Amino acid sequence: MERSDGSLSRRGLRGRETELEQLRAVLASVVGTGSGALVLLRGEPGIGKTALLGEVVTTAGAAGFAVGLGKADELHHIVPLSSLAACLLYGDRPLLSSDAFADLTRHHDQRIWLVERVAEAIEARAAEMPVLIALDDVQWADPLSRFALKQLPARLRTSPVLWVLTGRQDPAGPAQEIVEAAESGLLSVTVPLGPLSGTAIGQLADDSLGAAVDERVRQLLDGAGGNPFLAVEMLTGLRTTGPSGEPVPEGLVVGVRGRLRSLDPSTLRFLQMGAVLGRRFGLLEAAALYGRPSAGLLAELEEAVRAGLLDDDGDHLVFRHDLLRQAVYVDIPPSARKALHREAAGHLVAAGHRPIDAVSHILRGARPGDDEAVTLLRQAADDVLSVTPGLAADLMTRALELVPPGRPLWYDVGVQAIVCLTRAGRNREALETGDRLLAARPPLEAFGRIQAALGGTLWNLDVAEELRRRAETALALGGAAPEIEARLTALRALALSRGEDLGAAREAGESALRAAIETGDREAHVLALFGLGESALNAGANAVALERFTALSAVEPAFLPEKIVAHQHMDDFEAGRLLLRTADDGGSVPQTMLLWAQASQHLGLGDLDDAEADLVTMERLENDVHICVQQVNARVIRSWIALLRGDREAARHQLTAARERRATKPNPGNTAAVRFLEALIADDEGNTALALDRIRQVQQEGPFMRWRLLRTWVDSAIRMALSGADRALAEDLAAQAEAHGARNPAVPTATGIAVQAAGLVRGDLTLLERAVALLEESPRPLVRAGAQADLGRALLTADRETEAKAALTRAHGLFAESGAHAAAARVQRDLDRAGAGSRGAATPRPVQGWEALTASEKKIARLVAAGHTNRSAADLLVVSPHTVNTHLTSAFRKLSVNSRVQLAHVVMALPED
Repeated sequence: MERSDGSLSRRGLRGRETELEQLRAVLASVVGTGSGALVLLRGEPGIGKTALLGEVVTTAGAAGFAVGLGKADELHHIVPLSSLAACLLYGDRPLLSSDAFADLTRHHDQRIWLVERVAEAIEARAAEMPVLIALDDVQWADPLSRFALKQLPARLRTSPVLWVLTGRQDPAGPAQEIVEAAESGLLSVTVPLGPLSGTAIGQLADDSLGAAVDERVRQLLDGAGGNPFLAVEMLTGLRTTGPSGEPVPEGLVVGVRGRLRSLDPSTLRFLQMGAVLGRRFGLLEAAALYGRPSAGLLAELEEAVRAGLLDDDGDHLVFRHDLLRQAVYVDIPPSARKALHREAAGHLVAAGHRPIDAVSHILRGARPGDDEAVTLLRQAADDVLSVTPGLAADLMTRALELVPPGRPLWYDVGVQAIVCLTRAGRNREALETGDRLLAARPPLEAFGRIQAALGGTLWNLDVAEELRRRAETALALGGAAPEIEARLTALRALALSRGEDLGAAREAGESALRAAIETGDREAHVLALFGLGESALNAGANAVALERFTALSAVEPAFLPEKIVAHQHMDDFEAGRLLLRTADDGGSVPQTMLLWAQASQHLGLGDLDDAEADLVTMERLENDVHICVQQVNARVIRSWIALLRGDREAARHQLTAARERRATKPNPGNTAAVRFLEALIADDEGNTALALDRIRQVQQEGPFMRWRLLRTWVDSAIRMALSGADRALAEDLAAQAEAHGARNPAVPTATGIAVQAAGLVRGDLTLLERAVALLEESPRPLVRAGAQADLGRALLTADRETEAKAALTRAHGLFAESGAHAAAARVQRDLDRAGAGSRGAATPRPVQGWEALTASEKKIARLVAAGHTNRSAADLLVVSPHTVNTHLTSAFRKLSVNSRVQLAHVVMALPED
């Protein structure tokens, strides 16, 4: 069957029988197993990727798949999510309605949040029928679509979702990045498309010319090099000039150029305007660029369609192939191309398009000194900053290049570039940009703005002392606007929160807060409250910290996780639970920090399995966005959990990972945490001398109780000090614990640990008994278990065996219930000494099978088997959907299943409880 231009609808499938069989096998696998898969069709332009993709789409649609089909465009590769949007909005029953998609893109503020919502929409459709998402020319996908495509196939691997992408041969390009991100646990197939055989090319010639094919034509087709698109273009040229006995059209070997020469010059000019606009373009935009009314271009449009160069899909005009557009485009002189791109940007904006829609043209056509282009780049950067900060940073870097140095606009653009670079995690670039601006000796007002913009950069780089010095210098010079002065004052207070004099930090914070309120500057207000909250937490003033972070989260909801953690420091885990349940679902709260708060909640309540899953998920998401905040602490906690379970190998592995991450963020808090972890591992291995040395190194970074992560572990530090006969160190640690308890009289954990510490140092049974009584009000079972174990051992030493057995039995039960089996085993040895008899060692959890699953994994497996999505399971269990995905991944691995259907079969086969 032929199309209107005479070409064969299946011409790109000649010689592709093997590849078609591969694709049909993958389709069958997705249907048969109910699990996902990813296929990459890779080859040079014109090799037949699009034709093969079209055949997959047709076959999948006939097999009952819901289909989403899109195509990325070279000149529209910047607009966030534009490439994937074409897939999601495709067809009569799109995966997302246009209204739902518009709402999604209007109410997001984070890439992670947005991708999860897209995943939920696809997952819901996959529960009804298998889904195919096909994207052509993925090498031109926009940055946010590429980010999503690196997450979604793995996220949806347990649902019948097939991803088919086409891309050019680039071993380090976007296509390969997507495949590598999805390879773990997902069926991934790369189908390389090489040149067609001579036989296949001959079949194409027979299809097109029939009896007119002779040896001369076949020799000419050798010039196509096995590329089906070039071969068809040659055949189209032959067909339009008659049989092979007629003169061969000039330029046949290059195909397209020969056909272009036969066009009316005005048609070629029209095509050139379209080629500047992109593969898909509007008639109105092309007419505006041409300088003629659209009605006056109908003859040119008709000739271009007749010649098989353009298609009209009803909304846009489309070059039939990228090679056609490129052939037209490269014949435009470079200087003319540059000017036309700049004109195109102006026409698009004048027609009401968003600045981001014109950016591709700006980047190709703007020249230094083009202030209008700079304005458009700044607007576009501001529009995309929340979801593609890397793109925003690139746009602002280009904008800065367009402004001559020293102009007032140069400093304005530079400040915005610093902000975007910092948000993108490119802090070194941001600092270099700021220092380059400062080296030009800006006016005092600009000097203050630059230093204020660098505040976040320096904070991220963990150079608090440099932040303080710069803020004080800018304040001393004066000349800054009142709101900038308020920000600098707040940044100084924030920097002081990392110093030794926390009283001075508090006073500076109070002064900064007054200045922020007086000026009404929101950013200064946020910085001042953040600094006050940090100072209070570092000083151990937990109630004050809660007050500050509560006020801060009211001004800026993104700080809700800090408020949750502040509640946990007050032992108010119920408030933490409620806040986690009702956390804003609109994307305003950073998902990684919310996971940190959730992990802290589970850890405090002794849910070690869930805490570890949260931390694993948090680190994965931090890596996804290339902004790593809590990874040192996360690895320290995971190592401690491994020690509690008795897994020394895992503990050592996590220590190595913590050291590696500390190397990139060597602040005092991270250093103290890693040194204490080294002490714990050394003590577990019986190396008391090394353990003591590491605790002393912790104290070199600052008092032990200064480090909030370590406060509930001070009893372990005291035991190590006493074991190593360093009584002075033990007494110092106990004094710090006592002072912390005095600052927090309403926090049972703080007051109980203070008394426990004193009891350990003094060997005082009465104090240890009082500590146990105080800690009965603490919600932290592992802290209670440690105090009960200390009391039991002391009672055992005092020959009060009956009471000792009771305390040790309670400690054993608390440790065992939390999964701290090594700690429980140590207590069991004490019970054995007391003659209590063996309570039976905990049976190690198997590696495979249903019993290998944690309690949470079992809950989620049952929910998913019953038809729940990740989102609905997360809502029921009050956890993040990302954590559900982590649990589900682990469950699938332990059960050796690959899909929700297979999981349901496993669950249904289980005996009833």
